[in-house]
Amino acid sequence: MLFLLSPAKSLDFATPPQVATHTPPLFVSQSTELIKVLREKTPAQVSELMSLSDTLAGLNVARYQAWSPKSSAKNAKQAVLAFNGDVYEGLDAKSLPAADLDWAQAHLCILSGLYGVLRPLDLMQPYRLEMGTRLATAQGSNLYQFWGAQIADYLNARAAADTSPVIVNLASEEYFKAVDRHALKPRVVSCVFEEFKGGKYKIISFHAKRARGLMVRYAIDRKLVTVKKLEGFDVEGYRFAPAVSGPDRLVFRRQQAG
Repeated sequence: MLFLLSPAKSLDFATPPQVATHTPPLFVSQSTELIKVLREKTPAQVSELMSLSDTLAGLNVARYQAWSPKSSAKNAKQAVLAFNGDVYEGLDAKSLPAADLDWAQAHLCILSGLYGVLRPLDLMQPYRLEMGTRLATAQGSNLYQFWGAQIADYLNARAAADTSPVIVNLASEEYFKAVDRHALKPRVVSCVFEEFKGGKYKIISFHAKRARGLMVRYAIDRKLVTVKKLEGFDVEGYRFAPAVSGPDRLVFRRQQAG
């Protein structure tokens, strides 16, 4: 069973990692190709392309210039420890011991506009490139066309080792669109997190993002390898809602945000 997460815009390269173990990114040649395109952009062009402030555009132009095909502990950090948004606050990988990070390495994939797929311990350099960015390359007008079926092919290869291959989708729609569903072979199960507000249950983005990270942490702590076991998720007030769930869509609800 493989879990998919989106990356985060917020990064933490200041906190030293609690483990030295690391692995190289999988799609370095593709990342290098994208960096070459990005390096041709002026700060003003990056600002317009990504809807960034002048300050953030300047920061990321500097990141593209500094980026190297060779990652090391000096210029990079393990991906799951470098990302720092709502999802990763829920996951709280900084508190995981080495053995649990090793388990995550075997069961978690982080989708990325620049890196395609990152395993938790893959060394990642600071960057900003959301999957929905309309960055034109030789492969097309956006990153979905650039990555094509490459991400799905990789996930197929990873899942092939399982007797009953399953992808647990905890990524956003923007990122999961980068997985070519026509090429993807494993069963896909999505998890949905809803809050009771205004007299009905609804998805609230901030809480849903945190819950995705909490679900991955729940699986890591218990070393879960079957979909059925995910139904026991009961963190921060969430409970499985079988009446509104289906075989490939697990819904978790809570009365109010904890």
